[in-house]
Amino acid sequence: MSGGSRVTARNRTKPRAGDGDSSTSNQRATVGRGRGKSRDHGPLHIMDVKVWTLLGIGFGFLALFLVSFLLYNRQGRTEEDVEFRKLMRVVTPLPAPRMLDLPQFQGEHKESLYWGTYRPHVYLGIRARTPKSLIAGLMWIGIKDGQYLLRHVCQDSDGLNTYGWIEHNGRDYGRQVLVDQALSLTTSFLKENGNGSGFGGDWAVRLEADNVKSISDEAKWNSAHLFFYIADEEGNSLTLGREGFELHDDILLSSGLRGDVGGWEVHLKSKDKIEVHYAGFKTLHTHNLTELVQGTLAFNARSTGLLALPDALEGSPNILVFQFSVKLPSVLDIVFVSGTDSKSSRINDRINYLTGNILTRKLDERKKYFEDKYNRCFNTMDKVDSEAMFVGKAAIANLLGGIGYFYGQSKIALPKGFTQKYGEKFMSYWPAELYTAVPSRSYFPRGFLWDEGFHQLLIWRWDIDICLDIIGHWLDLINVDGWIPREQILGAEALSKVPDEFVPQHPSNGNPPTLFFVLQDLLSNLRLGKFSNEDMDKISSFLGRAYIRLGAWYQWFNNTQSGKDTSTFYWHGRDNATTRELNPKTLSSGLDDYPRASHPSEDERHLDLWCWMLLAADCLHSISEIIGMQNASARGSFLTPKQLINFEALNQLHLDKVSGAYFDYGNHTEKVRLRWHDVNVGNTVKRELVRETLQKPYLRLVPHVGYISLFPFIMKIIPPESWILGKQLELISNRSTLWTDYGIRSLSKTSSLYMKRNTEHDPPYWRGPIWINLNYMILSALNHYSKVDGPYRSRAHALYKELRSNLIRNIVKNYYETGYLWEQYDQAGKGKGKGTRPFTGWTSLLVLIMAEEFPSFQL
Repeated sequence: MSGGSRVTARNRTKPRAGDGDSSTSNQRATVGRGRGKSRDHGPLHIMDVKVWTLLGIGFGFLALFLVSFLLYNRQGRTEEDVEFRKLMRVVTPLPAPRMLDLPQFQGEHKESLYWGTYRPHVYLGIRARTPKSLIAGLMWIGIKDGQYLLRHVCQDSDGLNTYGWIEHNGRDYGRQVLVDQALSLTTSFLKENGNGSGFGGDWAVRLEADNVKSISDEAKWNSAHLFFYIADEEGNSLTLGREGFELHDDILLSSGLRGDVGGWEVHLKSKDKIEVHYAGFKTLHTHNLTELVQGTLAFNARSTGLLALPDALEGSPNILVFQFSVKLPSVLDIVFVSGTDSKSSRINDRINYLTGNILTRKLDERKKYFEDKYNRCFNTMDKVDSEAMFVGKAAIANLLGGIGYFYGQSKIALPKGFTQKYGEKFMSYWPAELYTAVPSRSYFPRGFLWDEGFHQLLIWRWDIDICLDIIGHWLDLINVDGWIPREQILGAEALSKVPDEFVPQHPSNGNPPTLFFVLQDLLSNLRLGKFSNEDMDKISSFLGRAYIRLGAWYQWFNNTQSGKDTSTFYWHGRDNATTRELNPKTLSSGLDDYPRASHPSEDERHLDLWCWMLLAADCLHSISEIIGMQNASARGSFLTPKQLINFEALNQLHLDKVSGAYFDYGNHTEKVRLRWHDVNVGNTVKRELVRETLQKPYLRLVPHVGYISLFPFIMKIIPPESWILGKQLELISNRSTLWTDYGIRSLSKTSSLYMKRNTEHDPPYWRGPIWINLNYMILSALNHYSKVDGPYRSRAHALYKELRSNLIRNIVKNYYETGYLWEQYDQAGKGKGKGTRPFTGWTSLLVLIMAEEFPSFQL
């Protein structure tokens, strides 16, 4: 992905340093060469004049407009003016009713989801679903290489043995375990709308600190330093509970006042001995809080010799940080109560209900409810063993616990030659909010469009209201042309994790429209009667509102990603001038370095995009039937599935009849390599890998067997009686091509680019490693073909059983060995986890694999 690919931004996280806010204003009138800043001339004043005078003035302006228009068109529009108008469309919202304005997302629904663990990039972070929220979070001091280091933001360099949610219901409960060498931290979150509370209710956090049970006595820690902070993103001043914190059963830490929740207080309760220190800061840059606290600790340590906060406040602080120095083991209950300015607030009662023994009981109740709901939703008890069930619960819990709320403006890349007034190479999308699951809390704690469809296959089965809310947020990001920025880097906290050069999104580039995947799954289950009447009404209302937006999205693909021939498509955005890449990446496809035609051109035909377009067309057709749009004008000018799909035409375009495999088509040669060259850079000579073409490319099928080759099979397009299906099963099951004991590899061992680096700095990504999202889709197709009549039914069933077993066994084994779910798995190194960790986005599809739950539609 340009600015957001897994090969680029997804493998390069940004150091947590520097200030800045992503919410820069949208300077539309400053784009282009030599354009001045727009001016606001103030309100117009209506004068008392005669009607004929007004009409005369009106006709005069109309005449002036027509003359100007004719002169303008007579002189001809400059290329720059045309480009400028295109740019303005990119940052213009689609003029359609917003999804989030639907009644089903208001009232009780909105309040019930107001507070949550919506800051997935930190080990424990709480905020409200509002642009400028009161936020809270956890830090602690860890030790690495004999040095004290502050843990706060999730990052691999911390070297935690494990961290992640063991239980989380996406709404009001979660329990997480973090192991940092000898220290074991369990964080529990619970939310309640108590009698007298403000909007969104109250919440509590329980911190349990102890030594790891299996550790030796010599390695145990005697004490720990935990930090809990509260910060107001609006900059409102926070009040310290008291200047000196003595040991009490109930300590008021802080209080304040906000427009959304009214008065609020944060209390600490514990039966253990705690030493409390604090510091207060005045800054709106909360994304730099780690450095701020760490610098304060270091300065105070040099001054006093103590590893403690200085018990000092800046004037009118909007951030308060509390240090709790405790003996191990210790248990601390921190409770937030809202609406404290109300006469009927009953503060003490509400604090008691969220601390101590009552909190213990409530956490136990929520834990049992989570387990019962998991069994109801996924029914895996008779399908996998207890070890696998534990990993399955952790997978769905991490996916739900990783849901975040973000607010800001996407940065849109400008064409070459265009700059903003102050030299920026981007312009800003409109300010927007996004409620979304994230692929990885450490590397990718932000929204990714093509990941989200896979996330929602799980989430709708758990909580349909959360699923529709998330999809609604994404659809509200569609611009007037039907484009959605595929990587959402909204707000200063999200920006702090991404290098600047990978932030801007390119409006010419798409991403697999996987939201159609989950919507088609919902439609199939609607027809099967798997929803209550209430949920059916919600889904139907949602689809009725979404139809215009989905249609615009589909038309964007049809308008911008079409190929030369009718009903063919190719992913735009490949670099046809690169001298550094072995095979120019197709970032917009989501499959990044998967080998395509060696020489990008307009003659390309991409098989996977053709299949995604078929899915989108079929989904739109199904929605139009559900919501009663029977006439052509209401349906829009979309290709129907019958117009798009022609099995014989598909075979003529993409099938190699000898191997029975489907391929891309394009200007291609296999004779391409990377070779070291000496390049003069100033007064020095630098060695670089440079691409060489040893044979002239020509238009042909691109002979690389892998995930792309299986897309017609994955989408269940191949008739069950076709010989081609038999060939597809042979490719899948052949160990010399795709089959391994750990899952289906992404690229065949017979491919000339199998496990080849794409550049000096880019190791193979989709060129062999095992990815769980595509394995899930392959498994879904095998399950389908094992249940329909045809000569290959029994073979599909055997492969389904073996592949499912291999995937479950390997993912569970890796989880117990490493403490994590992984981004991908090694096809050669005994299935070892690779890439980023924890990766509890689409790898969480493990739960549906265990449950044998697959999309039930057939194209």
